[in-house]
Amino acid sequence: MAIIKPFAALRPQPGLAPEICELPYDVMSSAEARHLAAGRPLSFLHVSKPEIDLPPATNPYAAEVYAQGLANFQKLIAQGALRQDSHPCFYLYRQIMGTHTQTGLVAAASCEDYLQGVIKKHELTRVDKEDDRVRHIETLNAQTGPVFLTYRAGPALDAFVAGRTALLPEVDFTAPDGVRHTAWTVADGDGLEFIERQFAAIPALYIADGHHRSAAAGRIYSARQGAGGSAAFLAVIFPHNQMRILPYNRVLKDLNGLPKEQLLERLEKVFVVRDGGPAQPARKHELGFFLGGIWRTLQFRPQFTATEDPFERLDVTLLQKQVLGPVFGIDDPRTSDRINFVGGIRGTAELESLVNRGDYACAFSMFPTGIEDLMSIADSGGIMPPKSTWFEPKLRDAMFTHLI
Repeated sequence: MAIIKPFAALRPQPGLAPEICELPYDVMSSAEARHLAAGRPLSFLHVSKPEIDLPPATNPYAAEVYAQGLANFQKLIAQGALRQDSHPCFYLYRQIMGTHTQTGLVAAASCEDYLQGVIKKHELTRVDKEDDRVRHIETLNAQTGPVFLTYRAGPALDAFVAGRTALLPEVDFTAPDGVRHTAWTVADGDGLEFIERQFAAIPALYIADGHHRSAAAGRIYSARQGAGGSAAFLAVIFPHNQMRILPYNRVLKDLNGLPKEQLLERLEKVFVVRDGGPAQPARKHELGFFLGGIWRTLQFRPQFTATEDPFERLDVTLLQKQVLGPVFGIDDPRTSDRINFVGGIRGTAELESLVNRGDYACAFSMFPTGIEDLMSIADSGGIMPPKSTWFEPKLRDAMFTHLI
């Protein structure tokens, strides 16, 4: 059963939230962060990407970078721009992006649940990225970036959230990217008890985004033996039926030495190929393929999709096993420098631009992975191929911080 607890969040003054709260550190480069934070001293990028306050040639993993982040963090607290609540609470966090709305519960999730598999993962992590998050959390003594969790939705929690979010919010702003962020506090005893009781009956939570953050929190919990607030990690937990998954597209550096016509012949053994199709596939087991200035629609032939195994029927698995490995010679997309991944938020026009400029030879546009597939694979203990999902909208850093 899932253990979640209220916590006393460090939060922006409501009127300063639009100036402080920022996209996560890992969706932008240092140069992009430097540009976004220019002339904005309250931007949380000074904490989450502190290399922007040091010379451009600075190694982002140098000791002085983490020290700079701590100094910037402490300054925001000293100025009163960030303030800690006086007692533990749960929080509700709604995001609206275009026509999509999702409302999650902000809570302290259990590191022990993560280590024991009650909080299920579906991706492998990289040690270097874990190390970076460990150093960041240890230096600040705080978790500033939430882990994005999901659970199988239930009517009682849905009704509770609907009732509380009908009240006046404490924070409500629209960010420059057009995403609206709204927050409410649950501080009353009845509300706190109800939420804990409801989640105690939920058998599993699932990591949607934030595998490195949760792994880092688990390492710190083990090292500190649960001292202070290290037994928990900052999470925003959404019902599964509100999740919005965008595709994670692929671009390839070369055609593995194959002439165009020979490549297409090999693809026709795996797919039904239609020239001139739309850039974005319309259904599962359908891909878009951009080569030579035109899009083609690729539909996997039935013999490749005739399986009940949730991992084997993923489009990203099929593409890797039937095409990227045997045709393009990319056996490990995690380490190959001949493939790159483009989040679906950038659209298929980005794929066309990358190929047309000559940066890449061809591109595959994917149909989004389903949330049910993700949960089924996590339930079975499976690991999805790298870059299988892109969740939008992204949670804003500094909306809530968990001090440990």
